[in-house]
Amino acid sequence: MVETLVLTLVIFLVIQNFVAQPYQVKQQSMERTLEPGQYVLVDKLTPRFGPYRRGDIVVFTPPPGWTDNDTPFIKRVIGLPGDTIDVKDDGKVYANGVALHEPYLYAVNDVAQPTIAPPTQARWVVGADQLFVLGDHRMNSADSRSFGLIDRASVIGRAWLRYWPLDAFGIVGTPSYPELQPTAP
Repeated sequence: MVETLVLTLVIFLVIQNFVAQPYQVKQQSMERTLEPGQYVLVDKLTPRFGPYRRGDIVVFTPPPGWTDNDTPFIKRVIGLPGDTIDVKDDGKVYANGVALHEPYLYAVNDVAQPTIAPPTQARWVVGADQLFVLGDHRMNSADSRSFGLIDRASVIGRAWLRYWPLDAFGIVGTPSYPELQPTAP
């Protein structure tokens, strides 16, 4: 019986630390996509073998000084290494000069909230091993507009399965951004 308990504990610890980890959404920054109180499973394995993609929802350790507890943040990846991200006066986000189509944004009466840049900065150049992240509820999100780019090393993993409550069960989708795809010759 002790062997079974020890083996179960070892398997649990390996899965929790290297494969997948449950996470409870506590902030309102991803509202409509992920609601406070929902639980997601965070994939910690596949990001080790490939880069994050634009549109991925990631859980990460917030930059020092941005929270008074150890609660991770959850946001959407908007900018990848090498990208130039602009937040313009029209309320849209641009990646490398192209306006992003963002159907997942928090909306009131079917009108998406605009993305507003802070008064001090409206352009970010994403460095190697960095990401630019934004919440889907932009008016209620502390994100890269506030604390800057995040280091890839601070990312815990990619949210991939919403499992609680049961009526919200499903895969957490990653949108495509066809407007950023190179055109065929």
